[in-house]
Amino acid sequence: MATIEHWIDGAGTGGVSTRGAPVFQPATGRQQHTVLLGEPADVDAAVRAATAAFAEWGEASLSQRTKVLFAFRELVNAHSREIAEIVSDEHGKVLSDAAGEVQRGLEVIEFACGIPQLLKGGYSDQASAGVDVFSFREPLGVVAGITPFNFPAMVPMWMHPIAIACGNTFVLKPSERDPSSAGFVARLWQRAGLPDGVFNVVHGDKVAVDAILDHPGIAAVSFVGSTPIARYIHQRATAAGKRVQALGGAKNHAVILPGADLDFAAEHLVASAFGSAGERCMAISAAVLVGESDRLVDLVAARAAEVKVGPGRDPASEMGPVITAAAKERIENLITVGERQGATVAADGRGLKIPGYEDGFFVGPTVIDRVTPAMDVYTEEIFGPVLSVVRAADVDQAISMINSNPYGNGTAVFTNSGEAARRFQRGVHVGMIGVNVPIPVPMAYYSFGGWKDSLFGQSHIYGPDGVDFCTRAKVVTQRWPATSAFSEASLHFPTAR
Repeated sequence: MATIEHWIDGAGTGGVSTRGAPVFQPATGRQQHTVLLGEPADVDAAVRAATAAFAEWGEASLSQRTKVLFAFRELVNAHSREIAEIVSDEHGKVLSDAAGEVQRGLEVIEFACGIPQLLKGGYSDQASAGVDVFSFREPLGVVAGITPFNFPAMVPMWMHPIAIACGNTFVLKPSERDPSSAGFVARLWQRAGLPDGVFNVVHGDKVAVDAILDHPGIAAVSFVGSTPIARYIHQRATAAGKRVQALGGAKNHAVILPGADLDFAAEHLVASAFGSAGERCMAISAAVLVGESDRLVDLVAARAAEVKVGPGRDPASEMGPVITAAAKERIENLITVGERQGATVAADGRGLKIPGYEDGFFVGPTVIDRVTPAMDVYTEEIFGPVLSVVRAADVDQAISMINSNPYGNGTAVFTNSGEAARRFQRGVHVGMIGVNVPIPVPMAYYSFGGWKDSLFGQSHIYGPDGVDFCTRAKVVTQRWPATSAFSEASLHFPTAR
């Protein structure tokens, strides 16, 4: 059984790690690897390598950096299927979904390839008599990324291409549940010509995370994961003087207004709720029906029953297992609790067994109707293939329901009314909004991030916010007087003339 090592200063290494954790194949329930769990000394070794590499990489020209970024983009594209297969085997998502994940990561790499344009400063000639003013942005130093299990390839690509393009060096702590893609990508960076030490990977658990948060050599930390951990990381890292972007959990609503195309809405609700087994921070987990629309519930339940659940490598599979046995148990328990609290299970995914994969961590698509905001299935972030259906009398009640929720990551509205859509998008307190688009993940040249308990700190991830997060600005005011000229200085506060 293979052991997954760290990647530090351009080479795989066991470091000082003596602890390990099993990496399962969710479709079979069997262990396939062991991943090393890093100690503070391993984090320190990675930071020291990144610090040494920053001395040259931070001074590399934009042309040099761009050349490496373009080469990296081509390598990721050429090996996208291999990356998708690694993700599918360790996460469980179907191969087509994993391929889509890699493609969205590629889009951020392509955005980072435009770094010469993104780092252009400003210039004001003759701001005052004989005085010019200009601005530019510099890299921070060592940036760290702590990433979740649900997108083991894409979310790190939201971070490290932009950080590296901006001239920083990077230390990645991927999820210990599906860690292998990080090492594969590290080798692609090396083949692209990235100097050793610029990109490093330290595997681990909370021990490694805390070492990253406390390490004085790390200037900034980027995190995507659950809200309690995002809050913890933001508090601890900012207390250590670091710049932090911490994206937390979600409870995303889709509002279906009267007059909407119900067949269209049902298709997209099923796709957004059950794709990747619901293990997406932008998955729709609550459908809000405005007015009576039992027909939509019937449509969604019927389509949920038709979803082909199976192992990720099977081309016939549309949805794979959840990540762990513990996740499966928690999801099924929440469905049971919802039923006890008075909800109606319209499509039941509990107890699902796939022939030949009886030990896999499978939960079938589940639709729970007549859910109220007081029920656990509504208040908890289930992070599984469960769609709760709640009812609202009108659009104002639906907006109020969304705004009362502590999360503010994403939301969607299904409608044929432009006026209603505009009213909705201006009224909801949510960072990312879809109009007849159920998973409104912004393109790479915008930025991703929510409001309220879905974001800690001010910075969204990737896009323009990502460039700002990974750099800091300088403004230079300069004068070049003629050597023969006499310039009289004043003790008064300087003003333009």
